[in-house]
Amino acid sequence: MANKSSAEVFPCLVRSGAGEACELLVQVVPNAGRTAVAGLHDGALRLRLAAPAIEGRANAELQQWLARALGLPRRAVSLQTGTLARRKRVRLDCPAEHVQAWLRTQLVRPQVED
Repeated sequence: MANKSSAEVFPCLVRSGAGEACELLVQVVPNAGRTAVAGLHDGALRLRLAAPAIEGRANAELQQWLARALGLPRRAVSLQTGTLARRKRVRLDCPAEHVQAWLRTQLVRPQVED
């Protein structure tokens, strides 16, 4: 598994050709009780956002939350596509390995012992 690319491990993570940037494919669910990762859905990271989808509030919440969760400055998170859609492409100015490690912590499923 160590030799697999990030796309094979997490289809929502796309390496960008330019330097140390990558892109994250997300599907947002606005108006949630709190902002949190809700799993993977159709090749995208599903995020519940505690902001309404009006006047750009959900987009601002998405960018601010991702920056805080990944330990990045706010300017390192930018919305590439999907300003008015639920499916979005977010550019992250950090190595894909950093995002991959974060995704592992967010998408881990607890092992159930019999």
